[in-house]
Parts: sequence; C-alpha cells; structure tokens
Amino acid sequence: MTRGAQRLLRAAGRASLTEVPLPSGRRADLMALGADGEIWIVEIKSSVEDFQADKKWSDYRAHCDKLFFAVDLTMPQERLPADAGLIVADAFGGAILRDAPLHRLAGATRRSLLLRFARIGADRLHLATDPDAGAALPCG
Repeated sequence: MTRGAQRLLRAAGRASLTEVPLPSGRRADLMALGADGEIWIVEIKSSVEDFQADKKWSDYRAHCDKLFFAVDLTMPQERLPADAGLIVADAFGGAILRDAPLHRLAGATRRSLLLRFARIGADRLHLATDPDAGAALPCG
C-alpha cells in the first residue's frame, strides 16, 4: 500500500517520504509535500485491527495541512473517521476517494516541518549514494 500511495502522491505532484519522525515523537507513515508548501500526512492501515489498535493518528493533525488514511479495498471504509481523507491503494497505485479537510499549519510549524522534510530527504539520498557515510548526522 505504501508504494501505491507514494505513486499516487507523485502523480499528484507531491514529493513524499516514508517513516518521518515528527517533533511530537510520533512517526508518520508517509509525509507528502506539494509545490505550494502544503504538507499531507498519510497513515497506512492494513486492517481494522491495525486501525483499532492505533489511536495516535489524531496527534498527526498538528503536523500537517491534510490528514489521510490509506487502506486497501478489503478495509471497511465506514470504520475510518469521516474528518480525514481516504486513499485506496495497492502495490501499484491508488486513488483519493475522499479529500481531507484543510487545517492550515501555523507559519512557524510549517517552516520547521519543511526543514525537517528537506533534511531527512537529503540525508536519505546521501546515505543511499554513499553507504560508508554512516549516520554521522542524524536528521530526524
């Protein structure tokens, strides 16, 4: 589902990163950045049990302009909160079935998250191209 959701985000003109540590100590499954600076978080849920066991997703709203859930076709969509967006995805792609309400971030929060996104992305690219670099500069 993650790959399919990322493909959807890329097709929509958004760059994305997986497993992004947030200032609150939580970790977003996917964080996406639009050309306009809008930040989306996509929480991947593989089953009803996964959704029911995880109550931390509401904390993500403080770190994004829009919050989405990404699920596969077998997930009963009525179990997901109506005040979040809905993405259906598989390994090959996805579709936004319900847009998320917009909750604009404060300027200082946006700047902090944009810098975090950039540093994490640059650090991951560096480590992918230079495996001997190690984790000398943690960017989480």
